[in-house]
Amino acid sequence: MNKDQIIIIDLEATCWNGKVPTGQVNEIIEIGICVLNTNTSVITRQKGILIQPERSTVSTFCTELTTITQELLDKEGVSFKEACTQLREEYHAHHYTWASYGAYDLNMMKKQCKMRGMEYPLAQNHINVKTLFSEVKGLKGKVGMKGALGILNFPLEGTHHRGVDDANNIAKILDWCLKNQE
Repeated sequence: MNKDQIIIIDLEATCWNGKVPTGQVNEIIEIGICVLNTNTSVITRQKGILIQPERSTVSTFCTELTTITQELLDKEGVSFKEACTQLREEYHAHHYTWASYGAYDLNMMKKQCKMRGMEYPLAQNHINVKTLFSEVKGLKGKVGMKGALGILNFPLEGTHHRGVDDANNIAKILDWCLKNQE
């Protein structure tokens, strides 16, 4: 595993305010990805991969949360299979440790790959930045990404709940953790 670079992933998925409508499921609609050079603290690559859901549609609640519309996904989205191919071929994601804020992204990627009968495109080495931040900062509980940024006095950049923007914000938290752990 290459330790000089860590891939940070943040997923957005279909969601509803309340119960999941009959016949629909939570599906990944965006994979935000950035690559953090751990030596220089520079984000060297970043991308938001929009994904067309197959078994659900984007709700008004989901659009209000993420700014992602069904129309945007219909126009610019790729299949989940194509998104996984991009992770493998463009980012060689199976060769690098990857990180996310909490376990949701890890579990959702594994679940959706299994549900679709697809090969998992990421490495097994995963850093849970939410847990790491609590440990390095000496917090008794865990805080959300926005809360962690606030504790560090880092601005939230971009649109919260957009994958690529959240991935970049998570990278800043991870970089701080790596520089401040004992």
